[in-house]
Order: sequence, then C-alpha cells, then structure tokens
Amino acid sequence: MPEEPKQATSIYRSIQELPEHLVNQIAAGEVVERPSSVVKELIENSLDAGATEITISIEAGGTKLISVSDNGIGIPENELSIALARHATSKIRNLEELTKVLSMGFRGEALPSIASVSALTISSKHINNENAYQVTVNNQGECIGPKPCVHTQGTTIEVRDLFFNVPARRKFLRKESTEFLHIERMVKRLALAHFSVTWALKHNGKILLNLPKAENQIASEKRLEKLLGKNFIEHAIWIEHQSEGLRLSGWIALPAFSRSQRDLQYSFVNSRSLNDKVFSHAVKLGYRDVLFHGRHPAYVLYLDMSPDAVDVNAHPAKHEVRFRDSRRVHDFLRHSIENALAQTTPGQQETRFMPTDASVLSGESYSQHEHSHPRNSSQLSIQDAMSLYHGNESQMLSPHQFQGNANANTNFQPPSGSLQSSGVQVGVLGHALAQLHGIYILAENEKGLVMVDMHAAHERVLYEQMKKRFESEKLVSQPLLVPVTMRITGEEARRFEESRDDLLTMGIEFDLTGPENLLIRAFPAMLQRNFDAETLLRDLISENSEFEKSERIETSFDHILATMACHASVRANRQLTIQEMNALLRQMENTERADQCNHGRPTWTELPLNTLDKIFLRGQ
Repeated sequence: MPEEPKQATSIYRSIQELPEHLVNQIAAGEVVERPSSVVKELIENSLDAGATEITISIEAGGTKLISVSDNGIGIPENELSIALARHATSKIRNLEELTKVLSMGFRGEALPSIASVSALTISSKHINNENAYQVTVNNQGECIGPKPCVHTQGTTIEVRDLFFNVPARRKFLRKESTEFLHIERMVKRLALAHFSVTWALKHNGKILLNLPKAENQIASEKRLEKLLGKNFIEHAIWIEHQSEGLRLSGWIALPAFSRSQRDLQYSFVNSRSLNDKVFSHAVKLGYRDVLFHGRHPAYVLYLDMSPDAVDVNAHPAKHEVRFRDSRRVHDFLRHSIENALAQTTPGQQETRFMPTDASVLSGESYSQHEHSHPRNSSQLSIQDAMSLYHGNESQMLSPHQFQGNANANTNFQPPSGSLQSSGVQVGVLGHALAQLHGIYILAENEKGLVMVDMHAAHERVLYEQMKKRFESEKLVSQPLLVPVTMRITGEEARRFEESRDDLLTMGIEFDLTGPENLLIRAFPAMLQRNFDAETLLRDLISENSEFEKSERIETSFDHILATMACHASVRANRQLTIQEMNALLRQMENTERADQCNHGRPTWTELPLNTLDKIFLRGQ
C-alpha cells in the first residue's frame, strides 16, 4: 500500500527583529553576487564623487583583494562611519529625487552589505579637509575609527577576503581567471560609459588596462579600438539623432560586420549600462532589412533622456531599467537605426572592407540566397504573392529593365587615359569596364578599382523599389473563404480586444464569439495562401503585450518582398552590356542601404590605387 503523506511540520517560531549584521548579509545576497558586483558598486560611488581618475587593483580574481582608488571629492571625517550604516546615502533626500535619479548609486546598501561579507577599509581625504581619515570593519562586523591616515584627495576602498564568513557563497565562485574576466568586462562597460575618466585595471600586480581620458571623437574611437578591437571601429559608423526629449548617439557596425552572438552589444541610458529587452529589440528591428539570418548586430549606443522618464530602481543591482513610455522609446530607437543604415549608400559612408566570419562569407552560403527558395516553408511563392498583390509581375516590380545583348560589350571603347584627364563625369562607383565570370562588375572610379556583386546589388535595388511601391498603396485585406476559429485564453481575449484597432489597420478582422473563442474573418491578401494565420496572430499579440507594439505583419510582408526581389534580380552568368552595368551602378548610388543586400552581405568594395601599388610593389 502507498505510504500516507506526511503531515507538514510547522516551522513557526516567535517573531523577532534580526541582528543588524545578519540583515546586512541578507542584503548582500542581492547586491553582492560575485567580485565583479563589488567592483561595480565601488566604481559607481567613485563616479558619483566626481572622480576623473580611477584605479582598480585585483588579487586572486577579487576573492583576496578588491581595491578601488579615485581622486573624487572624498568623504569627510564625520561621515565615514555613517557611510557604513544601512540606507545611508548622500544621493537622494526625498521621494521626488528618487523618481529622477541622476547618480549611479543611490540605495545606500552597498557598503554595509559588502562589509558584512568581507574585511573592508575606507581611506579618504575630503577636498575641504587638511587630513585624511580611515575606518575599518573587522571580522566581527565592528566599525573601528575614524583615525588619521596618509592619503591624497579622494577615496580608496579595500575589500579583503570576500565571503570569508559565508562559505556557501564562496564555494559557488568560479576559478580566479573566470572571476577576473567578469570584473574586466564590468570595467570595460563602465569605461565605455565614461570617456572623461582615466582608467587603470591591475590584476595580481600586473597592469592589464590603461585608458587615458578621451575628450574628443578621435580619442573616443581610440578607446573603443582598445576595448572592442580594431575591426569594430573600422566597420562602425557614428550616429546621432534627437527628437522630442530623446537623444541617441554612438557607433553601430555595418551589417556585414555581424556576429554569431551578442558579444558586441553595449547599451547605455543616461550613462548607465543596462541589458534591456525593449532597447535590444528596437535595435534588432532597425537592422531587420540588412542583417543576415541568424546573425546579431554590433553596437555601442547611448540614449539620453529626462531622468523622470526612466525608472532606474527596477532591479536591486540596477542591471535593468523601466521606461515610462516604452513604446515611444522603442519607436525612436528603431527609426534612428533604420535612418542611419538607410544612408549606407555608395559615397555616403567612408568605404571600408567588410569581412565577416567564414561561415557567412562562404560561396556556398551566398549561392543559397541567389538560387534557392525562401527558408520558411510557409512562405508564399513568388507567383502567388505577385498575383495576390497586383496580378501582374511587371506592375509589381517596375525595376529598371535591362536591355541589349551580350555582344554589345565589344562595341564599348573606354576613355583613354585616367578618368580625371578624360573629363568623363562618373558617380562614386565609377564607370563599368567589364564583367567577371558573369558574377562581378568591374568598374573604375577616381580612387581605383570598384568590384560589384551584380546579383546582390540588383536585389537591394529591386527590394527598395518594391517597399516604396507597397508603402504608397493601400493595404489589401481579403475576407477568408473559410473563417479560422481559434481557441484562446481569457487573457488573450483581453489583449485581442485592446488591439482591435491596430489589427484592423493591418487588414485583420475578427470576432470574439465566446470567452475563449475567436473567429478570424479577414486577413491581408498577401499573407493568405499557405500561411498559418493562427500562429502569426498569437505571435503578434504576444509581441504587442511585451513591447506595446508588434511588427510581425510588417516583417512577414518584408520577407515576401525580399524573396520576390531575390528571384527577380539578375542571376549569375547573365551577360550584361556596359550600358546595363552602368545603369545598375547609377541605381545603386541612389538607393538606400545599397552597401549591402537584403541578407546583409556587401554589394561592393573598392581597391584604391595605393593598395594596388602595394600588391604589385610599385614604387618600391
């Protein structure tokens, strides 16, 4: 026979206040996750003190010693002991100040929490004091001091033997190199947020990071090069956009410099580093039309806004924030990125070589996009989409129609001498010379040799033409021959009702036929055949709930248009005349995002004359 369930044992005991030291250790569980958490809290205090020089010294990955020294304003003698008291802070005075926090740290929990799980010493000289003073928290949690010490203006906080009295926490720490890696990443993030500060990072006595303050754009980019690598800054463009109290600035990498993971994504709000879903989702959408499938963009972006429009008190360790109007922020970020990338046309940005890793740039990966069908098996066929939209391929595409025959190449006489001496007026991409292996266009411009992938370039030109044509005409909604019935939850029913107006503008009509039943009556014409309306609608409502807006329908349209552009563009081994090649070059120069195709790979590159001279050892 099965055992009878044991009766729950009561754990009730009398209610009593916890000792102050134990309260601090519990708080430390929220604030001090690992040594890097301590480094973050101490550095933020230094920044709030107005420091322009910060030195971080680490031993044994932070378990033996964490020391943070700064040249900030310092702490007066009579406030040193108070700084170690719980909920003591100089950064807020009332509720109003809490709703618009400008400082990095403000809770007043960090120092007493850190002191409760380590041996902590604070040495400081205030700007208005002649002498420096020191306080120490011993292993029993007792505060000793303040007493005189030797110290220049500023503060040094030493944290020794972290978690010495909490062996369970210490046991879960990783090896020394791993813990230091977390510290190094934290310092890099803070250094990216504060260019006016000089930074030094030491580990076991060895200087690993030495960053002078950066007071201009050139110096800032040198810091980026040291922290993120030369490749990032070579393939990044500076953006700056401001609208209605929001300002976005920073560097975004060109689409061809995409990543297999999100390791080069840095976002800051009012100089505070964060990991926010609204922010990252908006940037991802901004790259939607230009990024290779499954790849991730690289960026360092700074969003500045009114402090009362963002809640920085949403997370105990301040890793996350909450925007008061997340939809407005999301739209602003997305459109800022889209507008910046729209300017990546030949001549708008400095020409750069754009390599990415071999898994993306292999010929096999590229040829799949040129000759295969769309990845999504539920996607409409080209013929279906075009017939549903207009019923006529030529009306839908309306691209420049290439004309002529292959023999026309022999009739072209290139100008004698250089382009400059010939007086021939050409665009940034120059004048076509020849076609290589039926794939690449070779052209000459004032700088040197230009090489264009004709399929990728034509695909982008057609895609942008299709989008403009589609956006300028009314969305066609078509009643379903057989309405689709969906089983939904009460929560989903509420979301659908709240989003009814938005769905109608997308061409979706539905009725709630019961508390858990929904009937889809009409759907956008382009998405009807072979498309899972129920799955699409659930995803749309889910996104709308999380980000207060969904682009799922728009994304589906774009997939169709991109597929149509891919199939309609010129193929490999198609022989073009010089006139046709030049026509494509001119279209590229006047097409948004023409530096990369719809899949994120580059459409053209340039070999300047000095590079060609080096290849052939001319002048040596």
